[in-house]
Amino acid sequence: MSKDRELQEAVLAEFTWEPSVTPGHIGVTAENGVVTLTGTVPHYLQKQAAEMAAGRVKGVKAVADELKVQLHGSMKRDDSDIARAAVDRLTWETSVPADAIKVKVEQGWVTLTGQVEWHYQKDAAERMVRGLLGVVGISNLTTIKPHVNTSDLGHDIDVALHRSWFDARTVKVRADGGKVTLTGTVHSPSDRWTAGSTAWAARGATEVENDLIVAA
Repeated sequence: MSKDRELQEAVLAEFTWEPSVTPGHIGVTAENGVVTLTGTVPHYLQKQAAEMAAGRVKGVKAVADELKVQLHGSMKRDDSDIARAAVDRLTWETSVPADAIKVKVEQGWVTLTGQVEWHYQKDAAERMVRGLLGVVGISNLTTIKPHVNTSDLGHDIDVALHRSWFDARTVKVRADGGKVTLTGTVHSPSDRWTAGSTAWAARGATEVENDLIVAA
């Protein structure tokens, strides 16, 4: 059996192990470690869960998520209802600054705009609307407020990465103002995500370009 076929079957097996994913309408292909997901899912949270499940399978270097959200009748909501629910959720979320996020909904697709101090606040805003009925997709265009002093940004991220098990010889950090670029290799998509999250946690980071490659 080819490696691509083995990886395809491993991802399908992971879907059956993940209770939040119903894999009946999900297609999986694999080529040189890149897994592509196609088909339909009944709501946006399942699309996210399927992508995460595929990403944690050993041997997966990247996931191309081409799944479409196909809402059933009971799941559909008017755009105005989704918008009101999103605003209510954001109002109740303590990690999102009051009135910092604006919401637009068009045919079930939610667009978030505004400016926050930290990346975790941007993530929190998106997390609040993912599970709303009627949502078929999210564009999170929220920006991070720039900070004046970013001279030590690259060094701070480098230290944060390497005080865990990330190897300074394989993961490199470059900072240009608030833009951070990560290059090198890691062992898994999970490691790549962790390194990116670590970079985003640095004060002053307004953009993170994660060019880390998952080694074979």
